[in-house]
Amino acid sequence: MKKRLFYGIAITLLILIGITIGGSFFMLNFSLKPHNRGKDIQSSYEYMYQAYPYLKPWVDSLNTVSALKDTFIHANDGTRLHAFYIAANRPTDKTAVIVHGYTDNAIRMFMIGYLYNHDFNYNILLPDLRNTGLSDGDYIQMGWRDRFDVLQWMDIANRIYGDSTQMVVHGISMGAATTMMVSGEQPQPGYVKCYVEDCGYTSVWDEFSYQLKDMFHLPPCPLMYSTNALCRFEYGWDFKEASAVKQVAKCLLPMLFIHGDADTYVPTWMVYELYKAKPEPKELWIVPGATHAMSYRDDTEEYVNKVRLFVDKYIK
Repeated sequence: MKKRLFYGIAITLLILIGITIGGSFFMLNFSLKPHNRGKDIQSSYEYMYQAYPYLKPWVDSLNTVSALKDTFIHANDGTRLHAFYIAANRPTDKTAVIVHGYTDNAIRMFMIGYLYNHDFNYNILLPDLRNTGLSDGDYIQMGWRDRFDVLQWMDIANRIYGDSTQMVVHGISMGAATTMMVSGEQPQPGYVKCYVEDCGYTSVWDEFSYQLKDMFHLPPCPLMYSTNALCRFEYGWDFKEASAVKQVAKCLLPMLFIHGDADTYVPTWMVYELYKAKPEPKELWIVPGATHAMSYRDDTEEYVNKVRLFVDKYIK
């Protein structure tokens, strides 16, 4: 009887361990190697032209004069990375580096490119993060390792536009988390004057825990812990260290925080933690009724005004 009980418990534990291990592999691949719309260039253009009809004539006009340019670089580990860049219509040292979100690509940030290049007369550079667009890479890095690539792109943009730029870095969603993670690196390049983050998450741990509960109705334990350990083993970093909160706490440059109050993908409560952690100078705009990453689309005029007023304080 005792042996049967022992074997029953042992088998149950083995089954639970197997389920946890299998679930960890599934979750890691589901999160970091998802079906990636950012790899589909044609559909990205089609979506953006439908969602923002004014982008097609803008892009067409850029292509007519060969103003929409590509560049490729190699990261420190040899990975080939891609970005678009567009010079301002009139010569200027004002420059924006614009960072896209999860499973998006540089094309899907053209509306923010339009804001800076068309509306503000800025030079712009829009990188494809790893495993998106025309950039190589085996998996999505959730902004944490991407911060090193974006720092490299910032330096490339500064060199393209004259080695004496005044730069803002503007990201949305995962791109906003990347932007905040960049902002905590020290020392900051002297040409960077301010940051804009739109609906970024507090940390990869917080976002994945939230999604695990929201999508699968599961608590963090044990799957988050086992998947976190697997990520550290597989990729050399973990979800807890990938913290935008810890990074913005080290950022002394100005930052504008934007978040929709109807965001249920990166829940709105996260922006308050981020804003609290960030030292002055800082500003916060909560967009009424806006869902995730839709603040610009839903309130374009106010978005343009808020960003213009903010960057004009620090970029002259």
